[in-house]
Amino acid sequence: MSMKTLFAALLFVPFGLVVAEAPVRVAVANYPLKYFTERLAGAHVEIVYPVSADEDPAFWKPKDDEVAAFQKADVILMNGATYSKWADKVTLPRRKTVDTAAGFKDKFIVVANATKHSHGPGGEHSHSGTAFTTWLDLQQAITQAKAVSEALTKKLPAAKDEIEKNFAALRADIEALDTRLLAAGKKLANQPLVASHPVYQYFARRYALHLKDVLWEPEEVPTAEQMADLKKILTAHAAKWMIWEGEPAKESVAKVQTLGLQSIVFDPCGNTPGSGDWLSVMKDNVAALEKITAP
Repeated sequence: MSMKTLFAALLFVPFGLVVAEAPVRVAVANYPLKYFTERLAGAHVEIVYPVSADEDPAFWKPKDDEVAAFQKADVILMNGATYSKWADKVTLPRRKTVDTAAGFKDKFIVVANATKHSHGPGGEHSHSGTAFTTWLDLQQAITQAKAVSEALTKKLPAAKDEIEKNFAALRADIEALDTRLLAAGKKLANQPLVASHPVYQYFARRYALHLKDVLWEPEEVPTAEQMADLKKILTAHAAKWMIWEGEPAKESVAKVQTLGLQSIVFDPCGNTPGSGDWLSVMKDNVAALEKITAP
């Protein structure tokens, strides 16, 4: 709420009554940042997140009015690590914009010569450049949540204690999962794994996973050519498990089984899940990885 608006409101409020502060409008680049904002500030914020559930926020292309909604927000939370390609083509107010990954910029992973492909309504794109699913290293997720917390506290000083308490609870939730993933990584002891999509770079680094990826979509059954490419990978990388970013088609599961691969889902959760929330999806992810290490 601007000072002018607040002053005008006070003129019509009887002395002694508390004026309810209008929610702070927070624009977010992806679902993890939306979840962090909701956990930390709840009713104190109004979230701007216009990405439809069937799009990858990393390659989303906003319309003019959606860009304007970001520009007019009180706080703009960006993922950083070259996540929002659209942001290179528009001007966002610097004083409002927070790069939540700035705290570990020196740890970014650069991907070279990735193949172009398309899925969903976003059109053709490549995963070359800086790896951007930063939050799959859960310590980096905590750093991003902390950046959100600090940005919200600046805009909501009266809610500082509440936001800090909520951050402590969120941090504890994430650290518990991080501990389990570190343990799972040790049990896997560099066991070869295959991933359906090149989005697990920070995940693999943090949890010491020996991971090679292909470029498949969970909802699309792999072609004969794709199966042949996977077979070549398995010749030198004798994986027994394939990690999918979404629930794979039954026919896809059956096909990779012919090559000796079992399947699990580890959903990056970059966009709004069909059920649950970011934390519940991450809990399911951790349980799926632990399944590989079970005797």
